Amino acid sequence: MSDLVKFERATAPGVATIRLDRPKVNAVNGEMLDAIIEICAELENDLDTRAVILTGGERNFAAGADITAFPGFDRSDALAFSQKFNTAALALEKLPQITVSAVNGFALGGGMELALTTDFRIASTDARFGQPEILLGIIPGGGGTQRLSRLAGITLAKELVYSGRNMDAEEALATRVISSIHEPAEVQGAAIELASRYAAGPAALRIAKRVVLDGFHLPLEEAVEVEAQGFADTFLTDDRVAGVASFMENGPGKATFTGR
Repeated sequence: MSDLVKFERATAPGVATIRLDRPKVNAVNGEMLDAIIEICAELENDLDTRAVILTGGERNFAAGADITAFPGFDRSDALAFSQKFNTAALALEKLPQITVSAVNGFALGGGMELALTTDFRIASTDARFGQPEILLGIIPGGGGTQRLSRLAGITLAKELVYSGRNMDAEEALATRVISSIHEPAEVQGAAIELASRYAAGPAALRIAKRVVLDGFHLPLEEAVEVEAQGFADTFLTDDRVAGVASFMENGPGKATFTGR
C-alpha cells in the first residue's frame, strides 16, 4: 500500500481512518487513488469496522488533483485518470460503513470530489470548498459535476463549476454541503465523535445506506421495492433481535448493538 495514504483501523472502537498524506497540500495522484481503491476493497467485508473517517489531516484536506502531470496528458491519458479517479470515488461512496469527511483547510477540485463521496462532511472555520478546474480550461473529472448537483442542487453546482470560485465553511453549511463547522483544532475530534456514534449503531445502518444509494436514482415504484427488500433483510440480523427485545423491555434507545 502507498505511503501517500495512511490507513488506521483503531482510531476509536469500530472506527477506522483513511488519511491523505502527500505534503504539502495532498495533491491527488494515481498512486493515491490506487491506495484508496485497495483500502476500500479491504473494508468492503469488514464487519468490525462500522464507521470510516476520511481526512487530510489538520492543515489541508486536499487542494486538488496533481496538476503537474497534466501538461503531458493527451485525451487518452485524461480519460484514464478520470476513470481511475471515479473508480476510487465510487469505492469510497459504496463503502458499507458510515463515512465522515473531516475537512481542514482546502478541499478543492479533486479534494472536494473525494469529500463529496462520504455520507457526512464536517469542516473547520477556515475550510474552503470549490471546483476550480474551469480556471485551467478543463472541467471536474472525479464526479464533481454530478455529486455536487445531487447534493446541493443544480444551480449551485453550475455556479461553482462554471466560475471556479471557492466557498467558505459558512456558505457550505448554508447550502448543506457540510453538516457542521468547528474550530480547526477540533475538527478531527468532532469527526471521531460523530463516527463513533454511528459505529455503535446496528447492522441496519449498512442496509439503510445501501437502500438509500440504490434507490436514489430509481422511479419511486422501483425504489420502494428496494426499501422493502432492505427492510426484510434487517430481520436477518442479530441486532434486530436485540433492538426489538430491548424496546419491549426498556423502551426506545437503550439497546446495545454488535453490528451483526
